[in-house]
Amino acid sequence: MQTRILGNSGLAVSALGLGCMGLSFGYGPATNTADAVALIRAAHERGVTFFDTAEAYGAINEQIVGEALAPVRDKVVIATKFGFRDGVAGAGLDSRPERIRAVAEASLKNLRSERIDLFYQHRVDPNVPIEDVAGAVADLIRAGKVGHFGLSEAGADSIRRAHAVQPVAALQSEYSLWWREPEQEILPLLEELGIGFVPFSPLGKGFLTGAIDENTTFDSSDFRNKVPRFAVEARKANARVVAVVKSLAAGKGVTPAQIALAWLLARQPWIVPIPGTTKLHRLEENVGAAGVRLDAEDMARIEAAIGAVAVEGARYPSELQKLVSR
Repeated sequence: MQTRILGNSGLAVSALGLGCMGLSFGYGPATNTADAVALIRAAHERGVTFFDTAEAYGAINEQIVGEALAPVRDKVVIATKFGFRDGVAGAGLDSRPERIRAVAEASLKNLRSERIDLFYQHRVDPNVPIEDVAGAVADLIRAGKVGHFGLSEAGADSIRRAHAVQPVAALQSEYSLWWREPEQEILPLLEELGIGFVPFSPLGKGFLTGAIDENTTFDSSDFRNKVPRFAVEARKANARVVAVVKSLAAGKGVTPAQIALAWLLARQPWIVPIPGTTKLHRLEENVGAAGVRLDAEDMARIEAAIGAVAVEGARYPSELQKLVSR
């Protein structure tokens, strides 16, 4: 698989990474540990060298990543995140420097590693100056415990202020064919500052694969039950988006998921999507997107087709939307 560099950081990763959240958090029952380890190792065997986890996904998520990648630790880049009180996503934010240091130590143990390659602030904490956050991570970098600093779902002002204290290697935020807000302000800023972009949910939380429709039911623990964009009526309306993606994919002889990922890869050479999955055949499909080439004509056709379709529903419920773009 092609290698990409995250902005000006020098951090080289595979063009597609693997988002590991869904293996144990957010999308229903956790995957059996042995199966999760096997899937991560299968990803590496297929060229993936960039793996994403977080304290908030539960210690087991980091532990699975650590176990799976221990045999190839020097050949991969592992990213994890701090920023929630007691590591619980629903418990509020906590990016105090002492908390950042504690999370780093716990993550190093869980990951069976001497260094966290990329350490993100999961969400900007309005109660802690972003300069203090950047300074705390800078201290960890100087101590050799962290390689690079990242932000997740941060707004332009926070990105600039943090970057002035400790260069930000990457911003991780949602970006896909059906969530394009970052194009307005964030992508130009990242290009200006030389920061890489790591889109999560590049397949629209599964919707752009075409496998979800108005009749789909989610497990009671699946957070999509709370997402306005996944309400039944919204899914019914948003089928128009999937129909467009399916048509574009058919014209290229690839799958809808591969079109969605290839489109992201073609946007900028410093964009590295991290699709997640629990299924080997989906992993192989996603990895195959790295070999799909879209030329200027393809991109113009996609732009025209997608631009003509309105997406229904907010991407987050109101309580979660308050945590982003600060």
